[in-house]
Amino acid sequence: MSAIDRLRGRAVLVLGASGFMGGHVCRAFAEAGWRVAGVARTTRGMTTPYEVHELDLLRADTARIAALIRHHHADVVVNAAGAVWGVTTAEMDLGNRALVRRLVAAKPPRLIQLGSVHEYGPVPRTAITESTPTVPVTPYGRSKLAGARTLLESGTEGLVLRVSNVAGPGTSPVSLLGMVAAHLAAGSAEPLRLAPLLAHRDFVDVRDVAEAVVAAAASEATGRVVNIGGGTATSVRDLVDRLIAAAGHVARIVEAPAAGGRPPEAEWQCMDITLAHTLLGWQPRRDLDESLRDLLSSAVQAAAPTMSAKARR
Repeated sequence: MSAIDRLRGRAVLVLGASGFMGGHVCRAFAEAGWRVAGVARTTRGMTTPYEVHELDLLRADTARIAALIRHHHADVVVNAAGAVWGVTTAEMDLGNRALVRRLVAAKPPRLIQLGSVHEYGPVPRTAITESTPTVPVTPYGRSKLAGARTLLESGTEGLVLRVSNVAGPGTSPVSLLGMVAAHLAAGSAEPLRLAPLLAHRDFVDVRDVAEAVVAAAASEATGRVVNIGGGTATSVRDLVDRLIAAAGHVARIVEAPAAGGRPPEAEWQCMDITLAHTLLGWQPRRDLDESLRDLLSSAVQAAAPTMSAKARR
């Protein structure tokens, strides 16, 4: 019997349940037989087979978080909440560092923290292992690293999963691939203007990440970082071209640096995911073409109400 099968019926509380990552994590736990409850800033428009509490986690105090853990008899808490796009540096600090401090103080039986490849910062053209130095250069990377250290230094049972760039159904239209998919789904004749597509980055399907989270929750490993990614450095220009090809119609992409700036230097990311396989028995099951097709399909579905409204005018 596998560790996951042994833990069927146990309870998990997922923070950030309405988000891109959190929603997939909730579904993966439900499919694995866990009792699932979620926490989200807003539950408006959510229809789920599990209970979701509406709570602003950026400002919720430790006592409120601890009460939710007790209420659901949670065996594991997954932190898929946080602040990424369209927020201030102070809000990033609240969502990515201070929240973890309050989570640790709430004394969960086990905590799985979803971290980011951006905690490592720029890395030469070599595979990123868990021992690669962490030198983040962005406010997001620094705040995520501070949250990871809070968990690791607290003695709380759990793991930090450092996740690479994520793709798949429901990808945010603020992200590069989500933006391209939304543009293609809208069928716009206007060119899409992007920063120069020079980078090679590691991408992984969001459903594979969710399965890694379930494996981490079921494992007995604790007090360490585990990389979760695709294990390959992929050209972002190639991914954009593959999205356009999957859409089956011509789209004009204009690559240009920001006004007054210079083209960014090429980035290169490749996660070494050996430890994830050794420790958690996990490896990605979906290839990037499947992720891109499903991303595009979800973008088309999201665009359908707008397209219908335009057609009625």
